[in-house]
Amino acid sequence: MRSAVPVFLVAGLSPNPNRASLRAARHAAAGAAKLSARWPLVAASFFFVSELIQAVLTIDRVADFLERFAPTHLAEEWDNVGLLVGDRRRPLQRIMTCLTLTEKSIDEAVDKAADLVVSHHPLPFRPLRRLSSDTLQGRRLLKLIRAEVAVYSPHTAFDSAGQGINERLAQGLGLSRIMPLVPAETEFGSGRIGVLKRAVSAGDLAQRVKTFLQVEHVQLVGRVEAALKTVAVGCGSAGELLPQAIDQGCDAMVLGETRFHTCLDAEAADIVLILPGHYASERFAVEQLADVLTQEFPQAEVWASRREHDPLAWL
Repeated sequence: MRSAVPVFLVAGLSPNPNRASLRAARHAAAGAAKLSARWPLVAASFFFVSELIQAVLTIDRVADFLERFAPTHLAEEWDNVGLLVGDRRRPLQRIMTCLTLTEKSIDEAVDKAADLVVSHHPLPFRPLRRLSSDTLQGRRLLKLIRAEVAVYSPHTAFDSAGQGINERLAQGLGLSRIMPLVPAETEFGSGRIGVLKRAVSAGDLAQRVKTFLQVEHVQLVGRVEAALKTVAVGCGSAGELLPQAIDQGCDAMVLGETRFHTCLDAEAADIVLILPGHYASERFAVEQLADVLTQEFPQAEVWASRREHDPLAWL
C-alpha cells in the first residue's frame, strides 16, 4: 500500500512552506485525491510516471553530488571548476573519471559512449576567445561536444575537500592528527599536515610513498637517513605550500612535483621533500573517485580511464 505523501511534496514545495504555499499544496492534494477516486488507473499512471522521472539519472544530479562532495568554493581563485561542458538536463548512463583530458582519454570516452567525464584537470582551463579546430584545445573540446560528452572538473576543490586528494594521501601514508596545512574558513583547506605514529627515516617514508602510490621511483631532497615525524602533503604541483610547511615545523613534505628553486629552498631549510610525480600523486584519487560515484549511483556504469598514463617515464 502506498504510504501517505506529505502535502508539500505533492505540490513540489520546500519542507518549510509559507501559508499561501500550504493553501496551494492542500488544493493540489485535494485534486490528486479526486483524480485517484474517479480514475484510479490514470492516477496510478500519473504517480508511476512522476516516480520514473524522479529516478532518471541526469548530468545535473551527478554534478550536484560532486558539488557537495568537493564544494567549488574550496577551489583556488585562479581555477576553473564545476560543469564546464554539457547540458545539465541530459540523462546519463556512463561516467568516466580521468586525471586529464588528452587525445587518448577523450577517444576512450567517445569509444565507450561515456555521457560524462569527470576530469580532475579542467578543460577548458582558461577563458576561450574562440573555439575552433585550429588549436589543440579546440580540437579536444569539439570532439567532446560532437559526441555529446559532458565534462565536470573538481580540480583544486577536490584537492582540498574533506575526503579529497590531500586527505586521502595523508591517510594513505599513515599520518594521524591530520589538519589542513593552510586552513580555509571551514574545516577544510589547502594541503595537509599530520604526524607519524613513530619517527621514520626519509628512506622509509619514501618507500611508504612508493607502496601506497604503486610507483617504483621517487625523487628525494635531503638526507635519506633523516628522522621524520611531522609530515606535510600537497598533491600535484604544490611547491607554493613549502613556506607554510616550514613555518609549522614539518620534517618532510610529500609533493607531486615542484620547481628546482623550491627544492633548493627546502634543502636550505633542512626539510625533506619526496616527489613521486604529478601524475602518481593524483591518479590514485581519480580511481577512488570512480568507486565513490559507483557507490552513489549504482544504476550507472562508472570507470577510471584505462588509457591515460603518465607522460613522464622513470628510467
